[in-house]
Amino acid sequence: MYEFSGKIKMVSIALIIFGAIGIGVGFLSAPSSVDDVKEMMSQEASHDGEHETTNHEVVAGGHNEGTSDVISEHHGDEHADTGAVAHDEHNEDAHAEHIYHQLKNRPWSAVYVSLFFFLGISLLVLAFYASQRVAQSAWSVVLFRVMEAITANLVPTSIIMVLVILSASVFHWNHMFVWMTEGTFDPTSENYDALVAGKAWWINSTGWTIRGIIYLAIWNAYRWYIRKNSIAEDTANDNHKTYKNNYNVSVGFLFLFMVTETMMSWDWIMGLDPHWFSTLFGWYILSSLLVSALTVIAFVTIYLRSQNALPGVNDSHVHDLAKFMFGFSIFWTYLWFSQFMLIWYADIPEETTYFVARFEEYKVPFLAMVVMNFVFPVLLLLNSDYKSIPWFIVIGGIVILGGHYIDIFVMVMPATVGGQWYFGIPEFGALLFFLGIFIYTVFSSFAKANPIPKGNPFLKESEQFHYYNIEHRGEDSVDHH
Repeated sequence: MYEFSGKIKMVSIALIIFGAIGIGVGFLSAPSSVDDVKEMMSQEASHDGEHETTNHEVVAGGHNEGTSDVISEHHGDEHADTGAVAHDEHNEDAHAEHIYHQLKNRPWSAVYVSLFFFLGISLLVLAFYASQRVAQSAWSVVLFRVMEAITANLVPTSIIMVLVILSASVFHWNHMFVWMTEGTFDPTSENYDALVAGKAWWINSTGWTIRGIIYLAIWNAYRWYIRKNSIAEDTANDNHKTYKNNYNVSVGFLFLFMVTETMMSWDWIMGLDPHWFSTLFGWYILSSLLVSALTVIAFVTIYLRSQNALPGVNDSHVHDLAKFMFGFSIFWTYLWFSQFMLIWYADIPEETTYFVARFEEYKVPFLAMVVMNFVFPVLLLLNSDYKSIPWFIVIGGIVILGGHYIDIFVMVMPATVGGQWYFGIPEFGALLFFLGIFIYTVFSSFAKANPIPKGNPFLKESEQFHYYNIEHRGEDSVDHH
């Protein structure tokens, strides 16, 4: 049995504490009123003005004679432009209020990006685990306890997601989802949005909240049931009946997962940009989270194997996890390019505006994401021999996880904070917070069960998986596949 060491426990708790402090700093540093934003804007304007004046003095030198006449002419026109000035002030107030909401959204968005990232990883590990049971795959049986432990993180992240859902739809503590603005569906309101109102049958606070809670309930119910019955397999008198029951439940879950994951991607990510839509967006989110989930499985497996906690795992299991990482990285790239190329080439305004906003204001993370999620996996994991080297997989995995975090960052931030973005204390704090929760829940869960699923009928085959091929790469290796 694996023992959850006090050192890892202290590290996870420290990460949670420091992360919570960073999140708190983000909320406390957000402006408290529109007037604060106006003052900030005036200070920036005066700073820019001083800089511009200095530049003019340096360039113009002594050529400022006669400017008094020009100034006099401008003063003579001031009274004629009072209407324009009032109009400018109104625009300035609206602009300040817009920036105020963006800055208030920033700590919420930082939490939301990391929350969705870690929740999505836990969910896709659960889905991958269910797919292995349904496919009756033998190779992955020795990794079942690893995957079950990772899915334990689904519980705390789901609780936090419920709080975020309620904070947006019920308490209105944030403005991340612009369609929740008062008057959006009211034709008599100045906030009325005809396009969004046409989707009111789906985009409405009540339905959105209920659906979100149902998604989380289904995922957690399956996770609780399969974990309980997986452990029961080890000591069951009628092992075949327990195994068959787990198989049937997993089949049902995969069907519900495909439906709820697609709807979740519409509600929680595409809903941030209610004017935009993509028919393959659910698949795109699935591919991004699946690559991340497989990478995390590989990371936890490599670590636990180094601690001699996974006696049944050999190089072939690690090699196949790396193959999945590589394969689904290519799949993600295919979906990303398909979505981007078709929308960009068609040049339909309501579709291209999504990518224009990201390419103009988020150019560096947007392009970095593509390089990290495609170029690096190809370069690092294309060679078959490298897929069995743990430290090589870790390097590639860090890049992959970083790239897919940025992917979610670029999906969320442009819609919630616009140009008021940068990676600072709130974002770093949220990452540490959810990483700490992840470490604590995963390794404490792994320590609560036998690392070897002894009751699984495919266990022996899994322990002997491809071992000969790894040790003897010869002409007859094909026969053993």
